[in-house]
Amino acid sequence: MSTSRIQTKVKAIRWYRNLHKWLGLPLIVFFFLIGITSILLAWKKKAELLPPTMNTEIIEGTWISPSQMVAFGEQEMKNRGMDPEVDRLDIRPDKGVVKVTFKHHFTEVQLDGYSGKVLSVETRHSDWIEKVHDGSILDFYTSGNESAKLTYSTLTALGLILMSFSGFYLWYYPKLIRKLKEK
Repeated sequence: MSTSRIQTKVKAIRWYRNLHKWLGLPLIVFFFLIGITSILLAWKKKAELLPPTMNTEIIEGTWISPSQMVAFGEQEMKNRGMDPEVDRLDIRPDKGVVKVTFKHHFTEVQLDGYSGKVLSVETRHSDWIEKVHDGSILDFYTSGNESAKLTYSTLTALGLILMSFSGFYLWYYPKLIRKLKEK
């Protein structure tokens, strides 16, 4: 009875080893990308992957309207010959600054929130690193929808789950077999 249980576990170990090896070979590239980009995103401020937020003289007064913020950001991109379509505004009231980011490139324009004066124009490296991290970089340069991101994330997550599961059994079953042989 014990010999058949041992043989079953030995066959399972062989199966899990094959699964682990053949899944691991292609997935290692994706796990490596996710690991490296995770480190970069965790350290993005220290590694200066984001443009530093500029300071402006905060005065008592009125902020320019969001539509003016968009217009100033668009005009700066037009002046530089870049696509002016705005993605979002990041308003920092405590610093008197507005960050304008764009849909089709990774540039950030920082504006004085009171006058609309351009304070800086720089690349947001953390944005493209984030897109590499989650797989949406393919969608960014191709379709524009989230199909590549969803496929990449789902397959990578399922691969990680299967690798964890098979790795656990590759660790556990030899211990179980030794225990069964001792009986």
